Amino acid sequence: MTSMKEKYKKEVVAELVKKFEYGNVNMVPKVEKVILNCGIGTKQEREVLGEAVKLLTTITGQKAVETKAKKSIANFKLREGQSIGTKVTLRGEIMFDFLTRLIHNALPRVRDFRGVKPNGFDGSGNYTMGINDQSIFTEIDLDKIKHAIGMNITIVTTAKSDEEGRELLALLGMPFAK
Repeated sequence: MTSMKEKYKKEVVAELVKKFEYGNVNMVPKVEKVILNCGIGTKQEREVLGEAVKLLTTITGQKAVETKAKKSIANFKLREGQSIGTKVTLRGEIMFDFLTRLIHNALPRVRDFRGVKPNGFDGSGNYTMGINDQSIFTEIDLDKIKHAIGMNITIVTTAKSDEEGRELLALLGMPFAK
């Protein structure tokens, strides 16, 4: 199978130039980065946070970072500097490798999968989707899972509109629901 980066350069750029009539090849939108985020919250114990860091590191192949609360909120029993989640930002080859595994391996393993929702765009061509359970990734050893940890996956593009971003991701193989 050809890599997603080669597919982008050979097929996707030509299709997008033809559809949106860009005057220059550099105007064609591209995927800048992919951000994976696991929000743990404050009620969970410390081991869940450690498990989430291991989870993201295993899935992406890149070390995950703990996110901390920026300010204290008494109603949520949240203190400034308290660890509340993990995140990892992927760029370059690692990003394209992860997107390939997400689209071709992980998403088809979701139960009753009929495609990802096409309304996860933010108005600037960036797409965010949520995953409820980490067990869809083949890298995870199901026997070692103690807690079900969900995550948000944000795909940041250079597209100017949602239509351009949707078309870019669709041409890369993202299975949008009809």
